[in-house]
Amino acid sequence: MAARIRREDIATVREKARIEEVVGEHVSLRPGGVGSLKGLCPFHDERTPSFNVRPQMGLWHCFGCGEGGDVISFVQKIDHLPFGEAVERLAGRYAVELRYEDDGGPARPREEPGKRQRLVEANRAAAEFFVEQLVTPEAAPGRAFLAERGFDRQAATTFGVGYAPQGWDALMRHLQGRGFTQAELAAAGLISQGNRGHYDRFRGRLIWPIRDLTGDTVGFGARRLYDDDPGPKYLNTPETPLYHKSQVLYGIDLAKKAIATGRQVVVVEGYTDVMACHLAGVGTAVATCGTAFGSDHTRIVRRLLGDSATGATGVLLSSGRAIGGEVVFTFDGDEAGQKAALRAFGEDQSFAAQTFVAVSADGMDPCEVRVAHGDAAVRALVAGREPMFEFAIRSVLAQVDLSTAEGRVAGLRVTAPVVAGIRDYALRAEYARQLAGWLGMDPGDVRREVQRGPRGGQGGAAGQGGGRERETDDGEPRLDRAPRRTPVPDDPVARLERQVLEVALQAPTAAAGAGFDALAGDTFTLPVHRAVHDALRAAGGAAAGVDAPPRWLADVLEGAPEGIGAFVRELTVAPLPTTEDDVADYAAGVVLALRRLGITREIANLRGRAQAMEPSDPAQREAWTRIYQLEEERHRLTGGAA
Repeated sequence: MAARIRREDIATVREKARIEEVVGEHVSLRPGGVGSLKGLCPFHDERTPSFNVRPQMGLWHCFGCGEGGDVISFVQKIDHLPFGEAVERLAGRYAVELRYEDDGGPARPREEPGKRQRLVEANRAAAEFFVEQLVTPEAAPGRAFLAERGFDRQAATTFGVGYAPQGWDALMRHLQGRGFTQAELAAAGLISQGNRGHYDRFRGRLIWPIRDLTGDTVGFGARRLYDDDPGPKYLNTPETPLYHKSQVLYGIDLAKKAIATGRQVVVVEGYTDVMACHLAGVGTAVATCGTAFGSDHTRIVRRLLGDSATGATGVLLSSGRAIGGEVVFTFDGDEAGQKAALRAFGEDQSFAAQTFVAVSADGMDPCEVRVAHGDAAVRALVAGREPMFEFAIRSVLAQVDLSTAEGRVAGLRVTAPVVAGIRDYALRAEYARQLAGWLGMDPGDVRREVQRGPRGGQGGAAGQGGGRERETDDGEPRLDRAPRRTPVPDDPVARLERQVLEVALQAPTAAAGAGFDALAGDTFTLPVHRAVHDALRAAGGAAAGVDAPPRWLADVLEGAPEGIGAFVRELTVAPLPTTEDDVADYAAGVVLALRRLGITREIANLRGRAQAMEPSDPAQREAWTRIYQLEEERHRLTGGAA
């Protein structure tokens, strides 16, 4: 038989797991209306926030890509986990004891419950082992390495820096003694296999733990210390179920709060640079791990920044910080550093935030700046940043001789494609004007050369709902959007029906008080609205959602017809056009309006039937009597509204 988690335990996990906490570790959430939070979707690239979370109901929904669900489905999707492991991970976090039972079906292959958690625990135990080894006599070269770069014992402790012994299998033996198997250690990337069997992947190296947004250790970075070490200068964990180098940023666990509140991220090139920046007071520093800054890193940073295209790109406040947040890349001042900056230029336009480059005049990295000039110099390095576009253009111009006519023409030809690659129309026009000044050429000639270059806007970043910024024939930006959310009906009756269902699902207490549960089954005219209303009635109506909204909503979803669940979730997180203090009045208003509308419709139907009857028909008298009663009820409701 195959084991499954008991349904009541899954329900308990849904209740206890705070969705705003879980989602908030990956997305910078801000108030988005009555009982709602809003941010950039972590599952598709967008520049305008369309990702909504409703904590009271335990649901999330993106109006851009159409994805949605509860806290369990979020963990499944964000961490690429099967349902059972997502439940187990949340249960471990929120201290819910899970019970398993046979599902009555044939046994089938499945991953061992808690496999991911076992790998996390193995990495945690390894990190503790490495830290313990840093104080041993053998680790003296590692301590000297840190001291030369200005890091004392407290700094090493803060960042969890450790040491891997030179022995062949010291870590493996230690972790096996803690109950971990070779298969688990290999899956975590802690050991490798050769002709002589398994051995420690990291040996005789200084070790940095690499953690994800939640603080779980998912891998390690190791620095060579000995001349006879044949390996690379830096060795990282290989790709594992936990560690994907294109999706991790060293220091993100320490920097995430400062990034979200300060609306700034500083991207540096190494582990010691991150340490130097944080210790110098630049708590927003992060670094890539053995790979260039790429699109996956961009998505992580933008979610934390809450980056939005609604901000004015490139506009600085009096504080010197850019509206919409900013991303600062620091690179060495040598040629390799400049090439790295130009590579980052390609990723820059995925940000709506203003993007900068900070390069030390003497070619030092942040760690070297701190050692040579102190903490204040590191802060000054970041503060002295220059816009990425300007840096990219000037770096290209530096390669030609601008003192000759031929050099200036060559400079124009190599920089025009860079300017043409700027997707923001207004910013592109401004840099074309500045380029004319740097070259000493006619602005019209420069503008025409830029217009002949490849347009960055044609491959523009996706906007909300997968939209894309393109250009019209006259060069002005045009945004084509294709949102996948269910469109709000143009018909006022259908729109009112939707508003009533939204408030019933989001504020059941207010809806129950407004008389929602008294609405008849035929009140809703659209089939999809009637299906949602039927599911609400089957779950006990709005009154049943007053005490335990998440469980009640789960009952509503369970009772909804196939294909309606996504629409129910969308209604549950859709912004309400009111405030927290006025939600009861809003609920009363829309429910009352729908009740009056239903009465008006019933009166019209009865009138039509009565007028078609013979005056002597008793049914006509009954119809007119009912019409009179409905007229009185409608008048009473109208008076109540007034």
